[in-house]
Amino acid sequence: MANLVPEKLNDFRVYRDGNNLLGIADVQLPSFEAMTETVRGAGIAGEYESPNIGHFQSMKLTLNWRVLNNDFASLLEPRVISFDCRGANQVLDASSGVYSQVPCRVFVRGTPTKNDLGKMEKGSPYDASNDIEITYIKIEIGGKTLVELDKLNYKYVVNGVDYLADVRKALGL
Repeated sequence: MANLVPEKLNDFRVYRDGNNLLGIADVQLPSFEAMTETVRGAGIAGEYESPNIGHFQSMKLTLNWRVLNNDFASLLEPRVISFDCRGANQVLDASSGVYSQVPCRVFVRGTPTKNDLGKMEKGSPYDASNDIEITYIKIEIGGKTLVELDKLNYKYVVNGVDYLADVRKALGL
């Protein structure tokens, strides 16, 4: 029986429109923060935050750059852009001592909302960054889709269950 220990991200690349974005230092992935409403009233001992199923606060993908270049500058275009973040998760089988690499993919679509040029300092990276407002995200591990959120098309799938299917049906979509 395998005793799999997920250790780390071995390496990653970011692609825009099929082209590798060279100069990326790292990527800050978004948080899934549900939109909520406080529920209180008769028959409830106190109050609680109720999530609006499938609805999330603003979600940002942040690309951090070592240097300014054409790829960074192209993200100043005010249009929807797709990014394919692909990684290799390093996993150790503790029972056999064998390492393996499991593909990890985070695909997003969104519009640039902030472009920080960073600072110029001799012998240092610029530390420039772009924030992308996400309207679509899909997370795959080992070729299996774990999460898919499409804010504009009322789709929220986790482990194969579409939690907005009934909402689409009720809305006649």
